[in-house]
Amino acid sequence: MNLREIQGEVNKWTSQYKPQYWSPHEILARLMEETGELAREINNIYGTKKKKPTEETREMASEISDIIFTLCCLANSQKIDLDRAWQEMMTKYRERDAQRFDKK
Repeated sequence: MNLREIQGEVNKWTSQYKPQYWSPHEILARLMEETGELAREINNIYGTKKKKPTEETREMASEISDIIFTLCCLANSQKIDLDRAWQEMMTKYRERDAQRFDKK
């Protein structure tokens, strides 16, 4: 599934609600919440702050998917084609960083 298809799936699901998308600053706040949940999971797995016995275990994949969903909501609300934006970003990195890092 490419980004355009993912955006379409998100758009189809959100179209059943009113409003379909929150305002950009509300979506950004949600994105920060989701990013914090991912950070907490990473800290619990790899850091020194372990979960309490009463806390539920969440999967990193699920938290990352929540972030992707929220980013798609933001992009859709602003009519941003993430497929096109991704290609433009990769072109920039391929040109700018072609000699920047050691290659395998």
